[in-house]
Amino acid sequence: MKLRSILATDCGSTTTKAILIEFVDGEYRLTFRGEAPTTVEAPFEDVTRGVLNATMEIEELSGRKILDGENIITPQKKDNGVDIYISTSSAGGGLQMMVAGVVKSMTGESAERAALGAGSIVMDVLASNDGRKPHEKITRIRQLRPDMILLSGGIDGGTTKHVVELAEILAAANPQPRLGQNYKLPVIYAGNKKATSSIKKTLGKLTDLDVTENIRPVLEQENLKPSRDKIHDLFMEHVMQQAPGYKKLMSWTDAPIMPTPGAVGALIEMVANKENISVVGVDIGGATTDIFSVFQNQFNRTVSANLGMSYSICNVLAEASLPNVLRWVPFDIDEKELTNRIGNKMIRPTTVPQSLEELVIEQAIAREALRLSFIQHKAFAVNLKGVQKERTISDAFEQSDSGESLVDMMELDLIVGSGGVLSHAPRREQSAKMLIDSFLPEGVTSLAVDSIFMMPQLGVMANIENKEIAEQARVAALEVFEKDCLIRLGTCIAPVGKLNNSEKILNVILEFKNGEKENIDIRFGDLVRIRVGYEKVKATLTPGKNIDVGAGIGEQVNTDIYGGQVGIIIDGRGRPLQIDQSSSKRIADLKKWSDAVDEYPELGK
Repeated sequence: MKLRSILATDCGSTTTKAILIEFVDGEYRLTFRGEAPTTVEAPFEDVTRGVLNATMEIEELSGRKILDGENIITPQKKDNGVDIYISTSSAGGGLQMMVAGVVKSMTGESAERAALGAGSIVMDVLASNDGRKPHEKITRIRQLRPDMILLSGGIDGGTTKHVVELAEILAAANPQPRLGQNYKLPVIYAGNKKATSSIKKTLGKLTDLDVTENIRPVLEQENLKPSRDKIHDLFMEHVMQQAPGYKKLMSWTDAPIMPTPGAVGALIEMVANKENISVVGVDIGGATTDIFSVFQNQFNRTVSANLGMSYSICNVLAEASLPNVLRWVPFDIDEKELTNRIGNKMIRPTTVPQSLEELVIEQAIAREALRLSFIQHKAFAVNLKGVQKERTISDAFEQSDSGESLVDMMELDLIVGSGGVLSHAPRREQSAKMLIDSFLPEGVTSLAVDSIFMMPQLGVMANIENKEIAEQARVAALEVFEKDCLIRLGTCIAPVGKLNNSEKILNVILEFKNGEKENIDIRFGDLVRIRVGYEKVKATLTPGKNIDVGAGIGEQVNTDIYGGQVGIIIDGRGRPLQIDQSSSKRIADLKKWSDAVDEYPELGK
């Protein structure tokens, strides 16, 4: 079967987005898109209404008949219908899980990684050593009412005592599912094989128990895929079945529905593996901020469930503190007025900024939400804890301890931003500057944003298991990701080390494809933008003494980099970025840096 057309939807908590991908002139391209409000809540209480409304918009724009009444026409017949229909969903609050492990920093953390990687929000981590008494754990399980519980603990063949005790606590809590009354709560057991019969005896009748491979079969190894796959399966079988209209939606799709974050993560992981690069992806939403990363071929995802741009905006202010938000605002504003403006956004979460000042404030808060989420991510994306490693003398000097973060900014090749505040910023320069200010990339790093947030649909497309079309769908996902989804902003060059006010810290020689050259000296505090489209540029980077730009202290770097819609930004402000405490100096510096990249050309006019 030749795959000619694909309809894909993402049922979000507020908006259902539909895209049509077609095989045009020998390649797969995004041709039309539509969106409509999600209809999972009253008065409709049927998620398929939103899907049909978004698809109708595509019908109107394309002139192609896709719907036959309330059915999607598949496969394509002449110019009507589509070959396959697929969907992702985070409507109804997404997938909410609890995980349990014997040792919080070992099996507990591995279980959390498995659940997050599958696209869930982890509500709590229970562990034998978490300091809570059994009755406190039981109360907590009853309060939270998760969609699913993942239980792990012990290496294969080790002691079974602690993991059986955890199962007994779950049994005593007799947890009830969040959605639906007529089914048992799904529990996945992914722990010590030796304890399986005891776990079945304890939980088999009370819950819908599934046993899969151990998450930590031995201390030195994590085996997360079987648990992730099982979470996806149970999400479909149980959670989705209970949400209004999902049974009907599932009967339409040609591949299992995936949780939206799980699909985004799958795409980020696939791109990192295909290009053999290190990637950080971020999706900043109204209620949560998701960070995805692939370093050393290890995928990690974290959810900052209380850091978002509308419903959770006051949490960002509370966690970041007012001075930290104010340090990104390049004009004088009364603290009380700033607090009131942020409060207004929480009261009316769907509003967009009505003035330039409001836009600047919103983007200042976004920087803090991204910064705080990334701090959480770095703390979570670590090497396996509890593993004894053979250490050499050089290891001792490098301090490469087990439990050290995998996130190495000097190794990072690409940052991809998505979510309204990044994808729909009025100027691409604003998106690039937000990414640089909040993630503080080091060395040479490419920057990109998702044009219209289609990464979830592409993620599920890339993971279709039907052998007849799987390879074509994967090719289509990567082609559309590269050509229509990613907006290439450009490249950031950031030297790090002992930066001195008075001396030159970096010399940059750029050779463009037309043969022209540019020679730039960078001093501490400089932020320089070179306008160049998406083309290959030869770069020779010569750092000053005590400065590293990617090859080691004082070592020259010769590399090919790419421009983009913003171009090349050379950031000589240092790492970590120090912003002056005094109001007048802060405002002067922010305006200088903003003008350098043409971020807010109207500000101050």
